[in-house]
Amino acid sequence: MVFRRTARMLRRLMCGRLGPVWLWKALLLFVVIAFAGQLLGIIFNRSVQPATQSIFSSPDAQGPPLGSCQPHTHIMFLKTHKTASSTVLNMLYRFGDEHNLRFALPLGYQLGYPLPFNTHRVKGYRGPRAIEFHIMGNHMRFNKPEVEKVMPADTFYFSIIRDPVALAESSFAYYKEVAPAFRKAKGLGDFADDPRKYYDPRLRNNHYAKNLLWFDFGLDHNANFSLALARRGEDLIRKTFKLILVSEYFDQSMILLRHALCWPLDAVVSFSLNARQQKPSGSGGMSGSWVGKAAAGVGFKGVNQQAKGPPNLSLTENQREKLRQWNSLDWYLYRAFNRTFWEDVDRFGRTQMEREVALLRMRREDLARVCLRDGGKPVEAHRIRDKNIRPFQSGLVKILGYELQPGLDNSTRTSCVRMIRPEIQYKDLLDSKQFPQLAAAQVPPGQQGQVVMVAVGGTFLRQDAARKRETPEEGMKDWDGSRLLRRNQTLIRVHGKRKFR
Repeated sequence: MVFRRTARMLRRLMCGRLGPVWLWKALLLFVVIAFAGQLLGIIFNRSVQPATQSIFSSPDAQGPPLGSCQPHTHIMFLKTHKTASSTVLNMLYRFGDEHNLRFALPLGYQLGYPLPFNTHRVKGYRGPRAIEFHIMGNHMRFNKPEVEKVMPADTFYFSIIRDPVALAESSFAYYKEVAPAFRKAKGLGDFADDPRKYYDPRLRNNHYAKNLLWFDFGLDHNANFSLALARRGEDLIRKTFKLILVSEYFDQSMILLRHALCWPLDAVVSFSLNARQQKPSGSGGMSGSWVGKAAAGVGFKGVNQQAKGPPNLSLTENQREKLRQWNSLDWYLYRAFNRTFWEDVDRFGRTQMEREVALLRMRREDLARVCLRDGGKPVEAHRIRDKNIRPFQSGLVKILGYELQPGLDNSTRTSCVRMIRPEIQYKDLLDSKQFPQLAAAQVPPGQQGQVVMVAVGGTFLRQDAARKRETPEEGMKDWDGSRLLRRNQTLIRVHGKRKFR
């Protein structure tokens, strides 16, 4: 009907002298089809726009070229305490997660620490070379012969160290209620003035108070210092570990690590995890300063933390020097490997190092702007609604975390979450990925995603694991003479009626 009226009107206007009616009808039909096509095209383009490329897929993610090397996938990281090691472990978790690598995961959250590492601490271990493990990095006291039974022969070994004074400050804040030597002291300065007044080598968890690096490397931290002993320890470490990073020069360390592992730039870009707040906040958000690179933790049960503020960490220069003397073996290691570190930087090239560090920092800022709220500033855990990225709390300091930017696309959000997921939640995620059937069987109905932690003597246990039946191991004793029991392939120690992991 519309076509007829339009054609009749056009014929009248043109007096019917410019062609037959069918030609006008065809012309009109063509105009209508063209208009409809244009309209549909506009609607289609609005509704089906091509997906915006994720920042993690941009060319900047690769960083400067690395040559013809092949990425390392067999990696052992000795996760030392209070050295930014949780941030490094997050990088390993991310890389392995993205590339479907197999982790040598602990049955709990640490590989038997503080006992020397033993292969039975690894979940799923079936004997040398029975299963290919790619990455090992949870807390352990290093024991090379046992580690070599788990990891392939071409494994790249590396670790990280920190100035013993800064390490002592962080340890005192974190382990104040765990290490008897720290618990007795009013403040770190009091401990530094006379460590022997507070320190008893026979008491459990006092290893946190003296030569902690030396202890983590599997050496005798209570030995009297001698230059010969210190050099022997240094030689043992150098023979195994191809790279020792330095916490105080974290970005430079990441560039050296990237080139050693032949990894893309994004693999070593990180946000400082487990920052600790030094001052209590007011009612309106976060206040006070915060310090990055504290080790991860979980909430203690049975430790009274009410009405206790952050510990006193103030030190005079004289007290700082006393701490270096008290931790003389660690101080020797730090100076020795700090020299080596800068020799490695010189071989790499100082100018090139400055250029790549600048790129790394720029990339970190770009990712923080995309991923994190408030410009990437850490926030208190109670402000983080998503429990999967909320850090567990421990000791007398508040462990901070991050909030995600809202409105991220799925791909970007997945990558962002990987960068800020706390160590314990990430370990649980990888555990369920490697052992899906066990994970489904162990979680009671209605409690999926809920992790209840019990801290015993500074070691963290899942509450469900603490209920398992125990059987004696005849004749087995720990390093301090305590009797050992076995609980589901994990040895625990017994002091009277108390049991420690």
